[in-house]
Amino acid sequence: MTTDQRIRSLVAEVAEVADGKPAELIGDIIETALNLGRDRADVAELKLMSRSLREMRYASRVFSRYRGVPKIAIFGSARTRPEAEEFKLARLFARKMVERGFMVITGGGVGIMGAAQKGAGAEKSFGLNIRLPFEQQPNDTIDGDPKLINFNYFFARKLSFAKETQAFALFPGGFGTHDEGCEILTLMQTGKMPIVPMVMLDRQNGHYWETWRRFIVNDLLDHGLVSPSDFHLFHITHDPDDAVDVITRFYKVFDSYRWVREKMVIRIRRRLAGPAIEVLNDSFDFLLAADRIVQCEPLPEEKGALPDLPRIVLTPHKRDFGSIRLLIDAINNSETVP
Repeated sequence: MTTDQRIRSLVAEVAEVADGKPAELIGDIIETALNLGRDRADVAELKLMSRSLREMRYASRVFSRYRGVPKIAIFGSARTRPEAEEFKLARLFARKMVERGFMVITGGGVGIMGAAQKGAGAEKSFGLNIRLPFEQQPNDTIDGDPKLINFNYFFARKLSFAKETQAFALFPGGFGTHDEGCEILTLMQTGKMPIVPMVMLDRQNGHYWETWRRFIVNDLLDHGLVSPSDFHLFHITHDPDDAVDVITRFYKVFDSYRWVREKMVIRIRRRLAGPAIEVLNDSFDFLLAADRIVQCEPLPEEKGALPDLPRIVLTPHKRDFGSIRLLIDAINNSETVP
């Protein structure tokens, strides 16, 4: 029996993925593992790859029960004290997001993370805790909950944040907060993850994010290191109701999108009125690499995904995702068919 035949035999033992694309992908994972042996990878490399795959598999299993529920990730300092205004703001904001149907994901620690988890409650919370040599004990709300996931590797934890989350909120924090926030902005800016709303909140009369924004303008934008349209990828506010509105309004008409080769296929919850399509074409002509924006039924290449949702299809330049964010905002503000 050849190696390919043995792999297919192993995959066939998992009945629910015995056919189709899942079987092919699981076979690829097995073959990659065998190739590591053929490559004589050293023990340290094998430990890293084995443990990271186990972590990602376990996280996927935990989240799988909640696939249809929108989630918001909340970042901020673990050092923020309960008496601080930022702590109270994070707790209030998380509670408001839960009231709007979201679940909350944090790093599982104390400070802003603990505040958000208190506001959301354990039932509506996930904690993605990182094992550190000195701190980062889980907060009281999420400690012992089955939705607390412990990671050894930051990159596996970041992947879970990026792929499971429909919105992000950042509160004042240190290196970790900036690391998470800048990574998400980079992924959206480069098209490596879907565009989602990102809000940056601070206490009333606080200037944390305004100071950050001045640095982005003076030291990045003015030197040509970022583009003006990149500023559409985030929203700074001191008002929790404004932050909630920015996030929920993003999903008023827009649902999601995917790529079919060069075409961007936007799934929408309600059909747009005919004149609205023409307005989009006039307003976003600069964004189009070819053709025009059209409204249609699901494409054959989508293979039955979300079949009841209408589509808006366009061929954009894949270098200006900040302007694509503006297109999504325009879709949400467009007239729809009753």
